[in-house]
Amino acid sequence: MTKLDIYWSFRSPYSYLAIDRLVEIKRDFNVDIGFRPVRPLVMRESDFFEKGRAQFLPYLFQDVPREAERLGLSFSLPNPDPVDMDMVNGMVAPDQPILDKVMGLAIAATKAGSGLEFAQAVSRSIWGGTTNWHEDEVLAATLNASGLSLQPLAKWSASSSATIEQVIAENEAAQLKHHWGVPLMVLDTEPFFGQDRIEALIWRMDKQGLRRG
Repeated sequence: MTKLDIYWSFRSPYSYLAIDRLVEIKRDFNVDIGFRPVRPLVMRESDFFEKGRAQFLPYLFQDVPREAERLGLSFSLPNPDPVDMDMVNGMVAPDQPILDKVMGLAIAATKAGSGLEFAQAVSRSIWGGTTNWHEDEVLAATLNASGLSLQPLAKWSASSSATIEQVIAENEAAQLKHHWGVPLMVLDTEPFFGQDRIEALIWRMDKQGLRRG
């Protein structure tokens, strides 16, 4: 079966903009989907903001709300940020309890076959204006509304730290074979980078006759 690997980050607003369409692809196409969450770029490349261009963030803060409006999605900056960092100097804290928590749960959901659905539910909460989206009570309600359950995911995550670390490392190494950014979709060996390439991905899958009857 044709394989579609999806590299995705909870801190990427563009990953959020893509998630509904990625879930639709899972529903509409006969492909073997591998949901492969990765850490945010600022953690994979610690000097990213230092070496980046000054126009990067101002453009992002204009483009993402515009794209969210065009796609009919709610958009707010996360409260709290999934990554603990100083936005003035770009320094990332050594301990990342919020990100570690959500990544562990995401790997657990992926192992259970519901990684995309978990990402859809949680990213809507992160980027849709939900305060304290990471707290257990809020997460439980978020997941319950999407037909998922926090308890078994949290139980697996709590006892699987070595596996989680290994899976994240494997995901990030595999991602870099194609691109450094997210969302990144790789159809067998053909990469499509960015939420604005999903239409191209769908076009390619249609050309290959992968749409479900």
